[in-house]
Amino acid sequence: MSKMHGTFAVAIVLFLSGTASAQDTSSAPQSCEKLSQLAVSKAKIVSAQTVEAGTFAPPAAMSPWLTGSPDLYKTLGAFCRVVVEATPSADSSIKIEVWMPTEGWNGRFRGQGNGGFAGEIDYRRLGLAVQQKYASAATDTGHSAGGTDARWALGHPKKVIDFGYRAIHEMTQIAKTVISAFYGTNAQHSYFDNCSNGGRQALMEAQRFPRDYDGIISGAPANYWTHLLTKALADSHATTLDPASYIPASKVPALARAVNAACDVQDGVTDGVLNDPRQCKFDPAVLLCKAEDSTECLTASQVTALKKLYEGPRDAKGALIFPGYLPGAEEGEGGWGLWITGPAPRQSLMFAFGIGYFSNMVYAKSDWDYRNTKVNDGLKAAERKTAKILNATNPNLAAFKARGGKLILYHGWNDAAISALNTINYYNSVASKMGQAEADAFSRLYMVPGLQHCGGGPGANAFGQLGQGARDPQHNMELALVEWVEKSVAPSAIVATKFVDDDPSKGVKFTRPLCPYPQVAKFNGDGDPNDAASFVCTAESK
Repeated sequence: MSKMHGTFAVAIVLFLSGTASAQDTSSAPQSCEKLSQLAVSKAKIVSAQTVEAGTFAPPAAMSPWLTGSPDLYKTLGAFCRVVVEATPSADSSIKIEVWMPTEGWNGRFRGQGNGGFAGEIDYRRLGLAVQQKYASAATDTGHSAGGTDARWALGHPKKVIDFGYRAIHEMTQIAKTVISAFYGTNAQHSYFDNCSNGGRQALMEAQRFPRDYDGIISGAPANYWTHLLTKALADSHATTLDPASYIPASKVPALARAVNAACDVQDGVTDGVLNDPRQCKFDPAVLLCKAEDSTECLTASQVTALKKLYEGPRDAKGALIFPGYLPGAEEGEGGWGLWITGPAPRQSLMFAFGIGYFSNMVYAKSDWDYRNTKVNDGLKAAERKTAKILNATNPNLAAFKARGGKLILYHGWNDAAISALNTINYYNSVASKMGQAEADAFSRLYMVPGLQHCGGGPGANAFGQLGQGARDPQHNMELALVEWVEKSVAPSAIVATKFVDDDPSKGVKFTRPLCPYPQVAKFNGDGDPNDAASFVCTAESK
């Protein structure tokens, strides 16, 4: 649901080396301050001012994962900062910021998205974009709140529409107008890259507004919103309705060890990373306590709950509502202890997202009690109330393809928030709807072994996602997308890096190729398993 790596304890490395290469624009910028007089339909310019090099400081009362290190802003050259409020409806108040380098603009626009329930502007990503000489824009999607807080939606259906799809489109259109007015020319190419809810926003743009962006990256998309949050409801039932079913965080390490013991060796490299968790046939029953309960085993009730988490919930007709969690993602800072089990019953992030969604967006009752709603009833209510607003599941991307759009999806196999199988399902639905050859002409999917939700995890988890990373297309997914859009060079394998302690200053631990789905990376058997060159992309394992 969210890319809030700091508080949500997902370790994402931050690279600040270099800038994106691109064509320079010949037009000299206009006066930034004069943009305050710019007329924008259903919006007003709140302020327009030049920020001198190295002087910007983000608002103090902000989530740290959206501000990043103060050192980032010290590296920035001067830029024009325009603050806008958009009001497409009577109940709309969409805050938007547009940042534009005053020198060296690369001619590109990069739109930013939001994790969780949004509510804050991502200043870190605005800073990274300006550092790389992009013009950029970000939004709070129409409300002010923390990423796990959905109380703003209660009694405000128009704000839910803003959050669902309208705010990102408004941000994009307004940003393009401001950019054109400042530079005296349009952006030559437009890009969007985000993850989780931001991945949902990315797909929403491709589906609803195919002319907004030339290139889109959608990471771990929460695009099947109604079914994803219904799974959160089902998981809450499975682990908390009967107190004996709750699996405490203290038992997760034993679970992770059992999964690795059963499946790690299957891919030819024993490294704590499952190359394709679908091949792991782990049986939770092997952890059933033979004597007294302990942190090394599970009770019968806990085994039953664990099987439900892996299998995923089904509706009244037996159809799978949303895919279950995959084995191998249990341990780590961004693992089950954060997203699924939590430090105590009803304290996981998915519990918070599920309660926030159903109480404020579906049932519109602040005192709604999840224990009194059957899963199938919750699904029906969610679909009826919000599916058309929040779901980004339309597989027909013909309009996006026809205008030359390119789409890259990625998902970490170790995602403990959103099952990676959901993204495979969406990618397959596009191929089924449009034909595999048509899908291959404009889209790619990369499954990332060992990557947790948007970042972190034991695998090679740095590959240029979210505006960061090495500045070459072979190691940077964003730059591979630029090559595809601007030079018609379709991406193949992308080399991902695992740094020691996820800290680039400590050096490289290992590298692995990310292969275009359905290919998978296979170890050649005699090379260095820490070197991507020792792996080849081959047909999907069965």
